[in-house]
Amino acid sequence: MTGETKRRLVLMAAGTAAIAAVAGPIGAQSAEIRGTITFDGGSAIPEGQLEIYLEEPGAKTKARAAQTRIASKGGSKTIAFALTPPDSSTGSKPLRIIARLERADGWLLARGSTRYRSGSSVTVALQTVMY
Repeated sequence: MTGETKRRLVLMAAGTAAIAAVAGPIGAQSAEIRGTITFDGGSAIPEGQLEIYLEEPGAKTKARAAQTRIASKGGSKTIAFALTPPDSSTGSKPLRIIARLERADGWLLARGSTRYRSGSSVTVALQTVMY
């Protein structure tokens, strides 16, 4: 082998290693959980603050794995959301998505939950809370 050929092989190997180093973490990122919120009976979602979070049923601690808040203006029949699950949430653990609709003063108006199945879109139906 000539000196130029060895140099090319070394540069190609270094380039391949650099691309693999960058692509590895990108490929390992967890997929975003996307879904929609609906209200009981298909009516408009009332005005308030939606809190949507991911929870592991049966866990000893009630720490929320992922969480987001969305404001509802009171006219929409569906609201889209996205959650980014933590790296620790694997497909082997059963996960539940919970949505809570609260008024500005913190009073709970509606709640809903559904089981999360990896790779599928999620729909959470809010049910009116009775006091």
